[in-house]
Amino acid sequence: TLDFRRADFGLFRDLLGRVPWDKALEGRGAQDSWVIFKGNLLQAQEQGIPTKRKSSKNTKRPPWMNKELLGKVKQKKEPFRGWKQGQVAWEEHRETVQAARDQVRKAKALTEVGLARDVKDNKKSFYRYVSEKRRMRENVGPLWNEMVTQDMEKAEVLNDFFASVFTGKCLSHTAEVTEPPTVGEDQ
Repeated sequence: TLDFRRADFGLFRDLLGRVPWDKALEGRGAQDSWVIFKGNLLQAQEQGIPTKRKSSKNTKRPPWMNKELLGKVKQKKEPFRGWKQGQVAWEEHRETVQAARDQVRKAKALTEVGLARDVKDNKKSFYRYVSEKRRMRENVGPLWNEMVTQDMEKAEVLNDFFASVFTGKCLSHTAEVTEPPTVGEDQ
């Protein structure tokens, strides 16, 4: 990204001012003029405005993710690359992944225990954590451009939609369900 705070706009203006625009753009169409202008602008931009890499240090991490755990999570990528190239055994990769998952699980549990312990003194942190956990979409968007509001209607539309995906037919949307669906093993 461009770092405008360290930009030398005087040099930038000077570089663009040195270009003989009358001669450079004389007798050219709009597209050719734009290409010439853009080339000169980008060349001046390279010299007058330095670039910087975005640092990922400022990204928001979950409360349980500390620096050590972040390193462990990143380390699990290396054995996977080695396994894909045939340099590392699958078992080694699997052990690394399981160890990282285990540490993440423990860190989450420790964070939640700490929140539960401190909830009387610091309610704000507890409710912030809870509100972050609760963020999710509650409604299903319209399928087949139908707007339905009742839960049973939504269930019918979803059922018809997914049934049509597997059968290739568009089923009727007016089927009335008298009893709620049950989930169980096939007999």
